[in-house]
This record gives sequence, C-alpha cells and structure tokens, in this order.
Amino acid sequence: MARNKHPEETVEKILDVASRLFLEKGYEHTSIQDIINNLGGLSKGAIYHHFKSKEDILIAVTDRMTMESNQGLAKIRDASAMNGKEKLQEIFKASINRPVQKDIFTVAPDFQNNPRLLDSLLRETVEVVAPYYILPIIKEGIEDGSIQTEFPEQLAELIILAANIWMNPMVFDSSPEESYAKFMVFRQMMQGFGLDIVDEEMVQRLQELAVIYNKKK
Repeated sequence: MARNKHPEETVEKILDVASRLFLEKGYEHTSIQDIINNLGGLSKGAIYHHFKSKEDILIAVTDRMTMESNQGLAKIRDASAMNGKEKLQEIFKASINRPVQKDIFTVAPDFQNNPRLLDSLLRETVEVVAPYYILPIIKEGIEDGSIQTEFPEQLAELIILAANIWMNPMVFDSSPEESYAKFMVFRQMMQGFGLDIVDEEMVQRLQELAVIYNKKK
C-alpha cells in the first residue's frame, strides 16, 4: 500500500503536522482527528499504523527535539577551545536560548499527568545526558583544573537532574516566583562547587520560560 512505501517519510510528516498543531493549539487541545485533517489525505489507519495514541506521537515529537538538542550538546562537549567549566556554562546558555526551547514550554503538557512522558524524560536525563554529555565535561574540567570534585558521576547527575527535573515547571508546578527561588538555590549550590555557570542573564531567561509555561496552562 502507498502508505507503507516510504514509512519514514510518513512518520516525519505526521510528526511535522503534530508539532505544528501542538504549538498552535497546545497538546491537550489537539486531537488525533485534528492531526488527520492536516495530513493532506493520509488516513486514520496510516497514523495508527505507526502510533497507537496521541501520547505516542507526543513522545516521538519530544524524542526528535531531544535528538536535535543532544547534537548541540555533543558539539559543545567536543569543542577544543573551552575548558570544562566554560563548556558547562555554554551548555546552560545554549539550552535555554535555543529557539526550540520556547516551543517546548509552549507545547508541553503537564508531565505529572503524563507518566510515560515523565519516565522518558527521567531516563533520558540519567541514562543519556548525564553520562554521555555532562560527565565527560566534568572529567575534562577536573583534568584541566577548572572543576574541583571527588565525585564526578554524582555531580553530573545532580546538575542535570536539577536542571531538567527539579527546576522544570513542566514537572514540578511552580509559579514564576517559586521558579526564581529554585534557580537562585541552584546557582548558589553550583557556586559552592566553584562553578559560576548560571549568571543573572540566564536566571532572567529561565524566569521568562517559566512565565511562558504558566500562561499556557
């Protein structure tokens, strides 16, 4: 059948349409039928051939965003012109300033009501981002003297869990004021490790993202 001739193209088309609709209407207000109506002739069967539910589509959309994000992390991790501490600073700046970040906060549902999505975020954070992107940078920082810690693995997990989970208003429902307090605690905690990786400009940007998410609810 035609829909099976180029399955990768079909999947990408579904994800492109779903991403746009999630951004325009929000995940909670987008139905499977909305996606079908914007697929230019693809049937409901074509969607359900690849995805069992709207939640499956959302996870695939976020996986695609995550893959793009990880490519950026790898570029910073492998850069030769920065020391370890500078790479951590650059990762935080790049993460909060990337254009797609605003889209993520606009599109994303409440993670507390989407356990599969939360599980996916936790696994990605602990099993991929911490060991493959943050830990190598910390080890490099230990070697070049810009980072001091006897526990690099635990510090890598602490940094990324705080950033991706604890400070994330999509996971823990927080007002902009509560989000600001968390950002400041994280900043002070990192300074205790000698890591001035969060400056005032970044705190303000994080607040802006928190406001975007709270307005969307």
